[in-house]
Amino acid sequence: MFTGIVEELGHVVAVQDLPDAARIRVRGPIVTSDAKHGDSIAVNGVCLTVVEVEDNTFTADVMRETLVRSSLAKVAEGDRVNLERAAAVGQRLGGHIVQGHVDGTGTILAREKAEHWEVVHIGLPPQLARYVVEKGSITVDGVSLTVVTVSEDEFTVSLIPTTLDLTTLGHRKPGDHVNLEVDVLAKYVERLAVPHLRAIVGEETQ
Repeated sequence: MFTGIVEELGHVVAVQDLPDAARIRVRGPIVTSDAKHGDSIAVNGVCLTVVEVEDNTFTADVMRETLVRSSLAKVAEGDRVNLERAAAVGQRLGGHIVQGHVDGTGTILAREKAEHWEVVHIGLPPQLARYVVEKGSITVDGVSLTVVTVSEDEFTVSLIPTTLDLTTLGHRKPGDHVNLEVDVLAKYVERLAVPHLRAIVGEETQ
């Protein structure tokens, strides 16, 4: 589990294509300071398992399902990526509950600069729209953010200078793809409620 509070901007130092998979090596001095084989590190919001740690870098395998659902399919050597170690029991939950299981990708549509913040418009895939609500939480490239406005095909977030400076979101341009993870609580509520709602509707139509 993660919290969506990015610890550092890492750099991809190598990408190796494998059959139905890829292996990436990422430089991140902070997240590798105590990392070991088998640990979890979120890379742009994708939970990856550490295979090897060496010289402030770690290697992780990215399976086909992850490549299909996330923007890691297009990651290349030299790219900057958001990094976060798995949350430790007892630490403060600075963001919200983040699984590192990306639900899909969105597209940066526009950016509106203000004096002290920036509003970013992000395209929302139709299958995820029902899980996104105003003032709710969403993870964008591994960053825990609050939704400002939402429609059927886009939502907006406001980014403070710290987020702009310390994450990839300060560098994303219109047309760039970003990883999205909706609030897992919304998905569980839907899963539990739908059968009961269907039963009620069935009784009313009898």
